[in-house]
Amino acid sequence: MFAAIAACGVALRFGLRLRTSRRFRKPRPRGLRERHLRVAKPAVVAVMVGLIAGPVSAIWLRDWQPLESFHAWIGILAAALFGAAAVLGHRMEEHRSRAFDAHALVGLLAMLAALVAAVAGFVLLP
Repeated sequence: MFAAIAACGVALRFGLRLRTSRRFRKPRPRGLRERHLRVAKPAVVAVMVGLIAGPVSAIWLRDWQPLESFHAWIGILAAALFGAAAVLGHRMEEHRSRAFDAHALVGLLAMLAALVAAVAGFVLLP
């Protein structure tokens, strides 16, 4: 999951650079949108795989009850926010939406939730 969160952080960085150029009406750096998409898409998929793998690991490998920890619930919130950011981003990519600010806010909240989930997961490590 660390790699997935790190990749999401890279995508966030690219997205914030896109937002800055749009808000201040500066020319967008060449290829930045494509780099954002190239990193963000697999990163969100990796987060969703982690969402599925977490409870599976808890049940089969550790014999725990699933969804008993704060880490689990904040992880679900983070995954839902990443999914929402992905849906908004996909709609923008297909020119069916111009919800740039909503996409940016949801993406930022998703990263914050993922970081809280990561810290909350430290107590679950063996």
